[in-house]
Amino acid sequence: MFTNDQRQVERTGRYGTPRVQYLQLNVLELFLDCITEPNEKLVEFGIGGVCNACVDPVNAATIVECGGIPLVIQCLSSPVKNTVNYALGALYYLCDHRTKEEVLRPDVVDLIRRYAAAGAVNVSFSNLAQAFLDKHIPHQTP
Repeated sequence: MFTNDQRQVERTGRYGTPRVQYLQLNVLELFLDCITEPNEKLVEFGIGGVCNACVDPVNAATIVECGGIPLVIQCLSSPVKNTVNYALGALYYLCDHRTKEEVLRPDVVDLIRRYAAAGAVNVSFSNLAQAFLDKHIPHQTP
C-alpha cells in the first residue's frame, strides 16, 4: 500500500496487471459480497474495505448504488469490535442528502446513540458514534 511507482513496477513484473487497474476490477462489489458471508473474518474484511474506500465520493456512490447501506447498517450489530468500528466510520461518510432517509432511520440512530453513550465500555465506539451524531444529527444530544 505504501510504496512508490517504481517499486510497484518491480513487484508487478512485465506481464502483470498494474495495481491501479487491478484494484478497479469490482473490488467494491467484492467487499460488499464479503459482508453477506457467515464468516465474521470475511465480514470484517469486507466492511473494512468499504470503510476505507467510501471516503472517496466516487466509491461512496458506487457502494450506495450497489445496495451497500443496508449491509453496512447490519454490521453495527456485529459481535466483532472492528466490524462495528468500520461500520460507524463508513456510515459517517455514506450519509448525505441522497442517503440520509435510509441511514437516519430511528432504529439506526438509536443504536448509534447507544454507542455514543458507551464511552466507559468502548471509547472508540463512543467517539465514532458521537462524531456521526455531531455531523448528521445536529443540535440534538445523544
